[in-house]
Amino acid sequence: MDLPEKLSDASFFSTNVAAVVAKKLEKDKTLSAESQRLWGEIVTHREQFDRVEREVAALGIANVTVVGFNALLMKFAEAQGASVIVRGLRAVADFEYEYQMAGMNQQLNSRIETIFLMADVSLQPIASRLVKEIALFGGDITRFVSPTVRDEVMARIEQTGRLGDY
Repeated sequence: MDLPEKLSDASFFSTNVAAVVAKKLEKDKTLSAESQRLWGEIVTHREQFDRVEREVAALGIANVTVVGFNALLMKFAEAQGASVIVRGLRAVADFEYEYQMAGMNQQLNSRIETIFLMADVSLQPIASRLVKEIALFGGDITRFVSPTVRDEVMARIEQTGRLGDY
């Protein structure tokens, strides 16, 4: 998902936009056990939050702030006074999951609406799990992430070690 583009789009919908960084409950089951171990060492929740904060600051959009949370999304949104949740979609597979999530969220709080924004067509096939694997095996992730994110990820991989024979 192209975070800068979607935050820019979302900033037109509201006077206040929160870029929310949620703490994940489960590991990425699409990665091998070794990749999960290394990736867990590469990006902590705090580092992800800091990274998003730097990306948002670089955008210079005054009405976007970064907020972290570790709670049920609808309770968090209500506490923030939100009336809309903006979610980004890349593909049909994303839509199925997000549609279910939006339906459940509506059951929990019908006063908060969910809006979906599509990723730029050039970014639709990009999945973070694939970018993670590329980085862990020493591939070039330049075209998938910002230069700042690339530098941070590659520096951490240099510390923790790469995977693969080549």
